[in-house]
Amino acid sequence: MPIASISEDVSKFVDAVEEFVGNLADVQFQWLALGLAAFGIYLSFRARAFFHVLRAAYPAERIEFRRIWGAYVAAYGFNNVVPARGGDVMKLFLTKTSVPRSSYPAVGAAFFVEGVFDLTMGIFILTFAFSQGVFPKPPDFAALGAFDLSFFASHPRFTLFFLTALGVLSLVLFAVLSRRVQAFWARVQQGLTILYDRPRYLREVFAFQFYGWCFRFTAFWCLLEAFNIGGSVKNVLLVLGVNAVAAIVPFTPGGAGVQQAFLVKVFGAGAAAYSVGQQIAIAAFSIGLGFLAIVTIFRFRSFREVIDAGKAARGREDAEVGFAPEGETVVATAGARAAAPPGESWLDEEAATARDRAERRARRASRRAKR
Repeated sequence: MPIASISEDVSKFVDAVEEFVGNLADVQFQWLALGLAAFGIYLSFRARAFFHVLRAAYPAERIEFRRIWGAYVAAYGFNNVVPARGGDVMKLFLTKTSVPRSSYPAVGAAFFVEGVFDLTMGIFILTFAFSQGVFPKPPDFAALGAFDLSFFASHPRFTLFFLTALGVLSLVLFAVLSRRVQAFWARVQQGLTILYDRPRYLREVFAFQFYGWCFRFTAFWCLLEAFNIGGSVKNVLLVLGVNAVAAIVPFTPGGAGVQQAFLVKVFGAGAAAYSVGQQIAIAAFSIGLGFLAIVTIFRFRSFREVIDAGKAARGREDAEVGFAPEGETVVATAGARAAAPPGESWLDEEAATARDRAERRARRASRRAKR
C-alpha cells in the first residue's frame, strides 16, 4: 500500500536522523566546512554559466551577474524544502525580472542549455556506478524502500501510462496553443542562442560547468571525510551517481528519500547517518545562502513573498495578448492598445476577437444610452 510505504519511509528517515544526532560528536567539522565552501563555489560556477547563456540570448541588455547568482542559489535552496523542483519556478521569475525585456519562454529555454553538460556527465557517472557491482540495478529499485522510486519501479504499467499521458498532454497543449506556436518557438530559440555558437558554448558554458563540477566533486569528498565514510574517487563518483538517479524522480525535496535509500545500499547500514547528515548540511547551507540572496539582492523578506510576487507577475502576463520577438509585449484592452514599434509585435486572433467584441458591446450600450 502506498500509505504504508510512505509511513515506512518516514520511519526510516527518523531513525537515520536519530543515528545522525547520536553520532554528531564524531563529525569532523573542519571537513564539513570545507565541503560546504566548495559546494558554494560549485553553485557560483553554475550560476556564471547560466549568466553566459542569458547574455548570449540578450546581447543588447545589461544583465547583472549578482542577480542571476541570487536567482540561482535561491532556487537551489528552495528546491531543498519543496518537492518536484518547485524552486525552478522561483528561478524563472527572479531571472526574468533580472533581464530587461526578457520573456518566460526564452528564460525557460535557457534552463535546458545546462542540461547538455548534465546529461553528458550523467551518462559517464552512471555507467561507472553500475559497473562497480555495488550500485543497484533498475530492476532492484522497487526493493530499495524509497517510496517515489519504488512505486514507479514496482508499477511498470502505471509508469508507462504516466509517461504516455504526459506525452499526450504535451500534444494537446501544443494543439491548443497552436496560434502562438510560431512566436513561442522564436523565443525558445532565443534562449538557446549560445548552442548555435559551439566554440562560445564550450568556452563560456560547458567549461564553467566543468569547473563547478570539480568543486562539487571536492565538496562530496570532504563530506565523505566529515562523516567518516572516507573520501576516494570511487566513493565520490558513487555519490554523484546517487544524485543523478535522485534527479530523475524529484518528488521529494532534494531527492531525500531516494538518496538515503541508495547511499545505504551502496555504503552499507553504517552510512544511514551520513545520508541524512549530508542532506541536512547541504539543505541548511543552500537555504541559508538562498535566503540571504533574496533579502540582500531582491529585497524580499521571505520565500513566500517571492512566490506571491511571482503569482502577481504571472497575472499581469495573462493580460498580455502579444509578444515582440525581443521580449517587448503588446498589451490590448477593450478601449486602448499599447503597441510595440511597428513590425516588432503580433496579436493572436483570440485576443483580437475578444477585444473587438468588447468594443462592439460598448458601442451598443452607448447607442442605447443615447436613445
